[in-house]
Amino acid sequence: MAIKFQYNKTSLQHLEKQLKVREKALPTLKNKEAALRVEVKKAKTEAERLEKLIRDKMRKYQQVVELWGEFDNELVTVDEVDLSVKKIAGVKTPVLDGVVFSVKEFSVFNKPGWYLDGISISKELAKIAIESEVFNQKMELLEHARRKTTQKVNLYEKVQIPGFQDAIRKIKRYMEDEENLSKAAQKIVKSRIQEMEESQ
Repeated sequence: MAIKFQYNKTSLQHLEKQLKVREKALPTLKNKEAALRVEVKKAKTEAERLEKLIRDKMRKYQQVVELWGEFDNELVTVDEVDLSVKKIAGVKTPVLDGVVFSVKEFSVFNKPGWYLDGISISKELAKIAIESEVFNQKMELLEHARRKTTQKVNLYEKVQIPGFQDAIRKIKRYMEDEENLSKAAQKIVKSRIQEMEESQ
């Protein structure tokens, strides 16, 4: 990225100001990136734990698969998923506050005795699956923010800060050369005036 500038004090001051802003922001961005990296890892670990938990429970309940054939799948439905928002390193992430289920009425006397267990198992599996999905969304949001922050850190660190430093160095050299040329010109003029005065 080529930084546009002019060889004057105003441009120099503007570039120095821009450089200060980026140098000041860089440690904050690095801290944010590190915090996001940690949070992404936590969310990923939790999502994986929940997915494993679902698989384990499904495997456990697979043993009584014949009974599930008799179970009415429409008995338990998810009415509401309560979510709130929590900011992590400036990123809004979802938090599962609760899941509201509704259970259709059925005759306890006409259905097998394990139906009540089936209802609680269905609720448990649904809640874990929903929680897993919430953590997956959280992980995606945090990962997206981390990538953006990493890009900005790289932009500042590898492109803009060195670019501004280089431009400032060029302007200072140019101004020093101008000053030296001006002084040299003044010396030449002064020595010629002295020569002319001496010759008269």
